[in-house]
Amino acid sequence: MRAVIQRVARARVTIAGTEIAAIGPGLVALVAVARNDARHDFEWMARKIVGLRVFDDADGKMNLSLRETEGRLLVVSQFTLYGDCRKGRRPSYSDAAPPDVAESMYVEFLGIVRELVPDLQTGRFQAAMEVEILNSGPVTLILDSPGRPVSMETA
Repeated sequence: MRAVIQRVARARVTIAGTEIAAIGPGLVALVAVARNDARHDFEWMARKIVGLRVFDDADGKMNLSLRETEGRLLVVSQFTLYGDCRKGRRPSYSDAAPPDVAESMYVEFLGIVRELVPDLQTGRFQAAMEVEILNSGPVTLILDSPGRPVSMETA
């Protein structure tokens, strides 16, 4: 599983001009599912995103997590994160899970995230979305799940 995490002042998702999700200060997670991902990847990624210490403390140091700041979380599926552009000019998506498999995996991931962040906001799988992000900092991180079971305490 791969994610691009952005600390935001606000963000929103619209489809055909209709807002379907919006958050104030918090994180946006653009996520993609790989064909060989399993539940342990989803659990690791969910805990990692929620636990990232990327918000400023009283001393101005990035030392607080989403939970500690009561920030919001918006998750948007984005299979293009697995676009391999090393050869030619057309990205290859061979590492991404096929859409029919990816959707059920993505839904499983969202279920795990909702256990940690009940007021989770999401985009819509395979929809043509407009995602507006006002990056704060800017802070942008790229995460790849380890691809093997790991202790949840270390995530």
